[in-house]
Amino acid sequence: MSFSPQTRIALVFFAQAIIAGALITRIPDIQAALAINEEVLGLALLGQPVGNLVTIFIASAVLEQQGTRRILVTGLPVLAVCTALAAVAPGPAALFVVLAVYGSAFALTNLAMNIEVDQQEALDGRRFMNRCHGIGSAGLLVTSLVGAALRGAGVPASVHLLVMAPLAAAAALALVLPLKPAPPRPQAGVARRGSVALPTAMTFLLVGFGISAFLLEGAARSWSIIYMRDSFVSPDWLDSLSLTVFIAFMAGGRLVADRFTERFGPPMVARALMAIAALGLTLVALAPTPLLALSGFALTGLGTSAIYPLTLSSAARLPDRPSSENVAAVTMVGSIAVLAAPAILGSVATHWGIRATFAVLIPATVLSFALAWVLRARKEGNEGPR
Repeated sequence: MSFSPQTRIALVFFAQAIIAGALITRIPDIQAALAINEEVLGLALLGQPVGNLVTIFIASAVLEQQGTRRILVTGLPVLAVCTALAAVAPGPAALFVVLAVYGSAFALTNLAMNIEVDQQEALDGRRFMNRCHGIGSAGLLVTSLVGAALRGAGVPASVHLLVMAPLAAAAALALVLPLKPAPPRPQAGVARRGSVALPTAMTFLLVGFGISAFLLEGAARSWSIIYMRDSFVSPDWLDSLSLTVFIAFMAGGRLVADRFTERFGPPMVARALMAIAALGLTLVALAPTPLLALSGFALTGLGTSAIYPLTLSSAARLPDRPSSENVAAVTMVGSIAVLAAPAILGSVATHWGIRATFAVLIPATVLSFALAWVLRARKEGNEGPR
């Protein structure tokens, strides 16, 4: 089947989300199978950010040498294999190791996808970064619905993930193998082959703005289902809807965000979204019923929706060096900033309750609101043709 490069890379976002999201929906089942509490689970979940961080130090150099297509052809199958292996990990230490490799593959494929979108934007002259992330969120929504249905039907996580992994990997390769990568964005700085993408002052400002997206998406993916399970007496399928609702509203927000960003500008859109996210977190922390909790997750998903894509897009458009270096630097600093988040949030849940896990994230939305002005900082004329 013939697809345009823009459509093909957008569908790669969908495929990656299907692979990665399947694991997220089964974290409570993996926890139950290993018979570990939230604090130990939080330590095991550190594997992903550790693998992500170690890899992102060299990811820009690898991408400059190998190109986006080759990284995707290699990385997506590795991601699928790790998703399957996580379901059969014999203990928390093994789960940590599998998630570290998973995090490494995720970091490389994520960087490659976002750089390819930025290069396609420069070539075509139109924004579609948020739409690609929206399509990725739609993939996450699909896989979370499947996960919820399978959990409700009593299908073991091992069966679910071991069947899904090879099918998803094959579909991803069918999309990536014919991909024709776009040339690098014009007017970018000269690549320093083999170098680490070191952060700049603007990198730190962009991470300060985007920190809420790193934290809120991670918290929702790792803890939302556990929150519902521990806070209310409800069936498994209803517990799983917390993640589904979060993802659905995040996807919806991303699919329309490019239109609002072009009309009102990134800073205004970001501030409005952060106000919505803060309201959603407050509702989650205080909700007396499952319905109100789900409403809180919906608002949090909508509020979080465009923050990460706006952060990456702004980094890619900085004129000082190649897009891959700036995106890798932002991802690296962001990963360091939230490295201890799974363990900290797990400890908060153990000692103060699962609701506190979401309440302590409200200050991150305030910081993003205050730093939204940094989204204006990009070089005019480096947007591609109009």
